[in-house]
Amino acid sequence: MHDKKMTPGKLYIVPTPIGNMEDITYKAIRILNEVDYILAEDTRQTLKLLQHYHLNKSLKSYHQYNEHQINEKIITDIHNGLTIALVSDAGTPGISDAGYLIVRDCIQNKITVECLPGATALIPAVVASGFPCDKFVFEGFLPHKKGRKKRMEEIAMQNITVILYESPYRLLKTLEEFKQIIGNSKQVCICRELTKIHETIIRGTFEQVISHFKKNSPKGEIVIIIGTKSHEVL
Repeated sequence: MHDKKMTPGKLYIVPTPIGNMEDITYKAIRILNEVDYILAEDTRQTLKLLQHYHLNKSLKSYHQYNEHQINEKIITDIHNGLTIALVSDAGTPGISDAGYLIVRDCIQNKITVECLPGATALIPAVVASGFPCDKFVFEGFLPHKKGRKKRMEEIAMQNITVILYESPYRLLKTLEEFKQIIGNSKQVCICRELTKIHETIIRGTFEQVISHFKKNSPKGEIVIIIGTKSHEVL
C-alpha cells in the first residue's frame, strides 16, 4: 500500500544504493518517480539508477561546488509547489556529501523535509567489523593537511569504536599514520566495496592490515573502523 498522496512543496532526501542496485526501498523508487525533479550529485551516475528502474525524470546537478549558488532557486521552486528529491552518488545525502545546507535552508523557510531511511556505508561496516557498536563515533573524511595529525591523535585517545571514510589512494598513508600514533593496541577493520561483487572485509592490527594492502592494492570505496583498546583480537 502506498503512503498518502505526495504533498506539494516538499524536499525529499532519498538514499540510493552504495553498490548493489537492489539496495533501495520501494518507497525511494516511488518518490523518485513522483517528484517534479531530482537534484543529483553526478547526473550521469544517477541516470544509471533511473534507467535501471525505468524512471524518466528530470535531473539537475547539485554538489558541494554549486549548492550555495542554487539553493535560493530550489527554495523558490518548493514554495511554488514543486516536490524535489535530493540524491547523492551513493548512500544517504548529507553524510560526507552535499545536503546539509539545503536541509537547513528548507527548515529556515518552513519547508517540510522528509528523509527516507536507506543505504549508508557506515552502519553495515561497523556492524560487520565485530567491534562494539552500541556506541561509536563517525568521523567522515579526515582533513588532508591542516589539523590532520591533531585529529588523529584525538581519535587515538578515544576508547570507543571510530568510523572513517577514506580514498583508496590515501588508505595506506592513513593506516601508517595511525600506526605511528596507536601502534597495535587497537584492532582495525577495513571494509571495501560494500554490497558489491568484490566486497572485502579485512580485520587485524594496523601492522597486519598495512601488510595486506601493501600486497593487495586497495581499490573502490573504503570504510575504516577502529576498535577499542579493550576489544579482543579477532
